[in-house]
Amino acid sequence: MERMPALFIGHGAPPLLDDPIWSAELNGWARDLPAPKAILIVSAHWESAPVSLSASGAELVYDFGGFAPKYYNMRYDTPDSTALAARIAAMMPTGQPVHQHRSRGLDHGAWVPLKIMFPEADIPVVQMSLPTEDPATLMALGERLRPLRDEGVLIIGSGFLTHGLPFLKEFRIEAAPPGWSTDFDAWAAEALARGDVDELAQYRTKAPGMPYAHPTAEHYTPLFVTLGAANKSDDPGEQKIDGFWMGLSKRSLQVA
Repeated sequence: MERMPALFIGHGAPPLLDDPIWSAELNGWARDLPAPKAILIVSAHWESAPVSLSASGAELVYDFGGFAPKYYNMRYDTPDSTALAARIAAMMPTGQPVHQHRSRGLDHGAWVPLKIMFPEADIPVVQMSLPTEDPATLMALGERLRPLRDEGVLIIGSGFLTHGLPFLKEFRIEAAPPGWSTDFDAWAAEALARGDVDELAQYRTKAPGMPYAHPTAEHYTPLFVTLGAANKSDDPGEQKIDGFWMGLSKRSLQVA
């Protein structure tokens, strides 16, 4: 079986589903990937410790407000993922329990991009919570999950490379990005190109555009699960998508 890559993607908001440009980029990227046997996705929208796993077959989480009614009626019904959840739980170290949710489904940080990338919904999906915002701990978590890639599992960290929502002044898809967003994006692009994990981990003090680019950390830190799952954490990988959406950086990464 071909080893799957690991991805860090920007997941947008529900209107991403109606954006022909970014949707085409995500869908085209997915078509170029080996066919996944299953998907493990870590979304910015589920912060919970200990590590928690979504329930197979549970209803989607519509964790957003103020959007058109159609988004609250969307479905993404995927095959049974119980076996993958059990495999993930077995990979966690002794003394670090995994909570298996009985009713929590995929939130919009997972189902919105997956609905674009794998529209047939024919791949089992497990969502894992973000148990911490500490880069080193998340890197270690990604490293522990790395063997799943040899089992046909696509590992995805789903966030947004910049996410300063309180500081946006207009909410149009084509809105010009503010300086704090372009500055942070350029800094991250250079650090990723160098494979400089230490620089990326010190974003609070090293990155321009802070704290505006990330007033909270949860949309940035899924990146470290992806980097930890890489063959080598300092591999620069491939930056597959760039540009901005509503002024926020949609830069996305694939690592071998």
